[in-house]
Amino acid sequence: MEAADLMRALGALALVLGLLAGALWAVRRFDLRLPGGVGGRAGARLALVERLALDNRHTLVLLRRDAAEHLLLLGPGQPLLVDSRPAADASR
Repeated sequence: MEAADLMRALGALALVLGLLAGALWAVRRFDLRLPGGVGGRAGARLALVERLALDNRHTLVLLRRDAAEHLLLLGPGQPLLVDSRPAADASR
């Protein structure tokens, strides 16, 4: 394989990886979903409202179940229920 062929292959690989990274950024930035309800069920009783990483080992998670919200602290041990209350807006 000549140097020009190798450079062309590496350039094509870099282009494909760049396109994949751009698509991933767009999905995360604009919270894109697939059409037809794929990936999110209509009428689902459980939803992840928000997630906040506190450090490398601990994460706060806000879950909505039916008409209640639960704040959980996830870490290396067992999950800890921090707070549980009726959801402020149950229609979401």
